[in-house]
Amino acid sequence: MASFNYLTTIPRLYQHLTEEYSKETNNFVIKHKVNGKYVGITYDQFKEETDAFAFGLASLGIKKDDKVAIISENRPEWVYSDMAILSLGAINVPLYPSLTAESVEFILNNSESKIIIVSTKFQLNKVMKVRDKCKTLKYIILLNEKDYDSNNKDLLTFSNVQKSGKTYEKQHPSLLKDNFTSIKPSDICTIIYTSGTTGEPKGVVLTHHNILSNVEAALQSFPISNKDVFLSFLPLCHIFERMAGYYTAFSAKCTVCYAESIETVAQNLIEVKPTIMTTVPRLFERIHSKIIKNVESQSEKKQKIFYWAMDAGKRYREAEKVGKIPLSLSLQYKLADKLVYKTLQEKTGGNLRFFISGGAALPRALGEFFEAIGIKILEGYGLTESSPVIAANRYDDYKFGSVGKPFPGVEIKIASDGEILAKGPNIMQGYYKNKKETEATIKDGWLYTGDIGVFDADGFLIITDRKKHLFKTSAGKYIAPTPIESLFLASKYIDQFVLIGDRRMFLTALIVPDFEAVKEYADSHKIPYDKVEDLVKDEEIYKMLDKEMDQFQKKLANYERVRKFVLLDKPFTIESGEITPSLKIKRQYVEERYQDLIEQMYQSLDKSVPIK
Repeated sequence: MASFNYLTTIPRLYQHLTEEYSKETNNFVIKHKVNGKYVGITYDQFKEETDAFAFGLASLGIKKDDKVAIISENRPEWVYSDMAILSLGAINVPLYPSLTAESVEFILNNSESKIIIVSTKFQLNKVMKVRDKCKTLKYIILLNEKDYDSNNKDLLTFSNVQKSGKTYEKQHPSLLKDNFTSIKPSDICTIIYTSGTTGEPKGVVLTHHNILSNVEAALQSFPISNKDVFLSFLPLCHIFERMAGYYTAFSAKCTVCYAESIETVAQNLIEVKPTIMTTVPRLFERIHSKIIKNVESQSEKKQKIFYWAMDAGKRYREAEKVGKIPLSLSLQYKLADKLVYKTLQEKTGGNLRFFISGGAALPRALGEFFEAIGIKILEGYGLTESSPVIAANRYDDYKFGSVGKPFPGVEIKIASDGEILAKGPNIMQGYYKNKKETEATIKDGWLYTGDIGVFDADGFLIITDRKKHLFKTSAGKYIAPTPIESLFLASKYIDQFVLIGDRRMFLTALIVPDFEAVKEYADSHKIPYDKVEDLVKDEEIYKMLDKEMDQFQKKLANYERVRKFVLLDKPFTIESGEITPSLKIKRQYVEERYQDLIEQMYQSLDKSVPIK
């Protein structure tokens, strides 16, 4: 077992990395796009940039336990800033770049942040809108130099702070070294505000020990080595990416490459050729949908080869698990690999060893589909409040439809009402300045997750739903909406799906169609329309979707079946307030917003028809 004695605090990890590997000029800690090409940052460069910024923050008066906020997309400066803040014993308060000015104001005031680091003019504008209402905020540090406005007296640029830092370092040369020894594992590392599907954001307080206990557990649970390359696209402000795709990757001395944006992930996969990637199920849904669309546009012969290869892949993986692979199946698999799998694997760069998926439930069918073509997805489960991982599937011990077994050092038990409770070194200290919510969430050291789950006979944890999402029909039947929604999301015609039915006679749904897929269907069936939005009012489209849904509903009990649905003409978005920054649907908000449409569905017992 490897020794992780440097995993006591984040500054200690930083010190270990930059001292141990500073002379290695061929190894890169980070890669990012500059003028259309990926450029590497060495450990020496990383140390130089970070130290200069840390001394710069110290020159602005930042000291132990002060809060410094960051609102930025993933980029090297996010990491420099984070390591610099923590090296001073200060506390990092990360914000989602998608937050509104009002949310930024609430978080800055609640956390009493003294400085905020912003990436672009777009982010700066949000802060300036609420600047006068943020009493503790002293400075705004801008990463993009071109957006600098010298008339703004509170505004500094990242490079100017670094320049001040180099001067300050000459006057206080031992500042960082002294800090490294004075920062304790029990000190607060970060306050992360969870967006929540209702109410104001809550600040989750995590110590260095909370997060690093999870990093150590990850290094024990997954085969990660210094030869691995990560592609990072999930926001660094989210604890999943920060713990797994940043601190864990750095601890194993991997190279982390930043995707330019969510839109460019497909292209960046091919450029970077990662071996490991942390992601959310939405990415797999998109890749799967593209593959199926592409297959269905090809000749009948090629379609037959594809579906034969998928079947062979599934049978081969099943045989592999029991350790008995017939020779004929082995030969079929080799042929299928040559004809189909290799091409599909190239879409992820061709070097991928495994994906780690979190943030939402991974539909079993998706896991099986990718496994059949030789791409392994390991699903985990956790919350911001647990730093984040509670349970995960392992590389050689996994089961689709489950979130795996408890992480090393984490205890899990199921309460009498089915709620999952967790205890361990990764559990938060509480919600910042919110005793009431803390006491409702942590009792006797156990974190009440709000999720309902069970352990199967093999010890794998299966999440059935969110406790607050469970609803009861007027016939008294309990419904867990998430598994039903996941079932329908496998349709190429459905992009987003919200199940309705609490205290109702039957289930209905709000559906955002996959507009591209519906448009292709309309074109091939000569259904006239002026703009894509017209199709959500077309009876032919409703009939097609009704048939499509009937195919999926065969597996459901009678009371779980969707009797009516309505198509919406625009997707749920973060900007419209219908989904959280971590892409979870705000059910209550959506139901209130579409109340009239929902009532119309329940007024008639006819089959679904467009609601005018």
